[in-house]
Amino acid sequence: MSFIHFHDDVLFTQQLLAAERLYLGALDGLWGPITERAYLEFSARSTAIQQEFGAFDTRSEQNIATLSLRAQRVCRIFLARVLEGGMRVRVISGTRTYKEQDELFRRGRYGNPGPRVTNARGGCSSHNFGIAWDIGIFTAEGGYVTDGEEYDEAARIGLTPDIEWGGFWKGFPDRPHYQLRFKQPLSIVTLREHFEEGEAIQSYA
Repeated sequence: MSFIHFHDDVLFTQQLLAAERLYLGALDGLWGPITERAYLEFSARSTAIQQEFGAFDTRSEQNIATLSLRAQRVCRIFLARVLEGGMRVRVISGTRTYKEQDELFRRGRYGNPGPRVTNARGGCSSHNFGIAWDIGIFTAEGGYVTDGEEYDEAARIGLTPDIEWGGFWKGFPDRPHYQLRFKQPLSIVTLREHFEEGEAIQSYA
């Protein structure tokens, strides 16, 4: 397993690794030996989690590898439960950099084509902090199911006490969305502040 997704945003990678207490250097955006060692340790631990909980399809694996270590475990447990329930599910989105989040936010806005897929700018989504993933449900023929009761069924089968489901949100229900549940609710502002300082968000889970 290779954690290669964020090599073009070294500062973001350092923040994510620092939140895991693996990177202890300065958040300077420079890829040096300290960052390299933390990256290799993260990759090794991710591989161990994969071996413990099992591997899935390539797309799911690529996205799970971007999550925090705790989220990887929880996501793998969730995905195994849903697949065992007979559903064709993949993890289609994991952690996103602020830049990637802003690119999604611009879809369907400012004259850009496509439907709007998010109301969150960079730094304003739980996907930006390694704690959230989205699923996609597919037909036997490989078609993508964009909405429907299947997403409610996936939540019914796969939810565990460690997971918060976006389908329960009142203001903007997001049925494909799942994220780590925390012992006490944390606002996006608080999550962003901890993340950008390289502090361990996972300790609140």
